[in-house]
Amino acid sequence: MARVKPIHHDERLSLVDHLGELRSRLFLSVLAFFVAFALTSWQNHFVLQVMNKPLPEGLDPITLGPAEPFYTTITNSAYAAILIALPVILYQIYAFVLPAFSPQERRVALPLLLLIPVLFIAGVCFCYFIVLNPAMEFLLSFNSDEFRIEIRARDYYSFVTMIMLAMGLGFQIPVGILAATRIGLVTPEKLRKSRGYAIVGIAVLASLLPTIDPVTLLLEMVPLILLYELSIQLARFFGKPSESDLDVPDVASAEGS
Repeated sequence: MARVKPIHHDERLSLVDHLGELRSRLFLSVLAFFVAFALTSWQNHFVLQVMNKPLPEGLDPITLGPAEPFYTTITNSAYAAILIALPVILYQIYAFVLPAFSPQERRVALPLLLLIPVLFIAGVCFCYFIVLNPAMEFLLSFNSDEFRIEIRARDYYSFVTMIMLAMGLGFQIPVGILAATRIGLVTPEKLRKSRGYAIVGIAVLASLLPTIDPVTLLLEMVPLILLYELSIQLARFFGKPSESDLDVPDVASAEGS
């Protein structure tokens, strides 16, 4: 198997070596997923209990086909396995692209890459513990006297998974803003002046999520706005490139000397 340790920026590898390293890192990522998938498949009852917890008491998802219980269980186990294996997968991606960064760029990229899984998991947890319960109560009680409320398992689990995934991605706002400030696209001053446009954009983003009821929309918008404000403060302290990051040797002067 090819090497799996991070390569130094100054090292030069052939195309075959790069392909070998890529194969090794893909293998480790797939292996991490299948190990996690074996665990979640073994504990599939626990996974389904966790997914069913946001539902009102006494309301259980129903299935409408003979194979639906099996496929639904496997799908939910796979989603849980991806979440568990995500840190390993992200590390393999980071280690593969790391040689492309110079030492100065690496000091910028590393904190941002480490923030990605942390913020993603934070967004998923916020959605599960804060958003889903009131969202389900509102949606299932809306005009409940006019309907016989039943929930199909496949539709419910798809809804929950999509909204948690969307919140996990939405929590990446600080990473995007810090990256933009580090490369000079925006400044903290511009971010403060554009606060109104950002709130409108966040409202549009929240409305594009799987549910647009007012309760869920508000619960989704509040943390995203707070993350935007936090990003402005982080950009003030960490967003400006340091002198070492901007210090690029002057080739012309070096040749002239």
